[in-house]
Amino acid sequence: MWYQTRTLLLSLPLLTVGLVAQPAAAADAPRFCVFDPAGASGDLSALARNYLAGSAPKLKVVAYHDERLAVEDFKAGQCDGIAISTLRARQFNPFVGSIDAPGTLSTPAEMKSLAGVLANPKLDADLRRGGIEVAGVIPLGNLYVLVRDRYRDTPDALAGRRIGVLEWDRSQARIVQTLGAQPVGSDVSQYAMRFNNGQVDVIAAPALLFRHFELHKGLGDHGAVYRFPLMPLTATLLVRSERFPAGFAARLRSSIPARMDAGLKVIADAEAAVKPRYWQELSMAEQDRYRQMLDELRAQMQREGFYDARMMALLRQVRCRHEPARAECTVAMR
Repeated sequence: MWYQTRTLLLSLPLLTVGLVAQPAAAADAPRFCVFDPAGASGDLSALARNYLAGSAPKLKVVAYHDERLAVEDFKAGQCDGIAISTLRARQFNPFVGSIDAPGTLSTPAEMKSLAGVLANPKLDADLRRGGIEVAGVIPLGNLYVLVRDRYRDTPDALAGRRIGVLEWDRSQARIVQTLGAQPVGSDVSQYAMRFNNGQVDVIAAPALLFRHFELHKGLGDHGAVYRFPLMPLTATLLVRSERFPAGFAARLRSSIPARMDAGLKVIADAEAAVKPRYWQELSMAEQDRYRQMLDELRAQMQREGFYDARMMALLRQVRCRHEPARAECTVAMR
């Protein structure tokens, strides 16, 4: 469900000139492995071109349809860099891997603020772990709930429903269980297919993936997309520090805030492309109730050690900078 779909995750092919599956490059060029379910000509590739244009050294980009295999090759040293969903990246860096959590950030302004925070040299040590460094975190949009039947699967009537989740992401299963629903684990290749053919009633996905996975087939005539962000979906760029010039990752992180407007427009265009009849609005009371539910779930998972406490504090500061009237902003930082 929560995809990440990630199914997300989203792909992010890296390159310097053009994104292709197996570009020619010098033998000593760093090998950058990219999970890209939509291919080099998709929206996610466009995001990569925006954020990575002009990067040096030149990269040999290899596209992977299977995110799991890309991660395995990165671990085995066959990839010098990798672009994967932040949900997957948490195994390499739990600090950054805690960004994609229930109810953390939801607006473009908040994501731009986060990019500025991550570019601060004071966090450099937090972004390095075991010779692997975070070279950037890129927004891919919010996760929205998609239901096959808007008349039956309302937000208050999801108990007992079959909700698709990525089988390797514990956070998605926890959200589903909090709703009283039944999580149905899938890998990326089955995620959208099970929604489209009716094996699951509900999933969560970002607008960037609607077209590629043909989610309109699952929505049909009675489906809906609830306009309420469950959690942000981002991609993380990771590099093996010894294979890149000194300061490469820090320079790339610092360049992201200036490039973010163009990237956010790609996301906004994808959301605008979703047919208006599919969007279902929630009342303010419903939004407040579900926001509180997500906040409580996130806090519980932090107490259990699933999310990094320092990152949770930074994300709270970002939220309060943009919405100081939030209840959490009127009490001392826990």
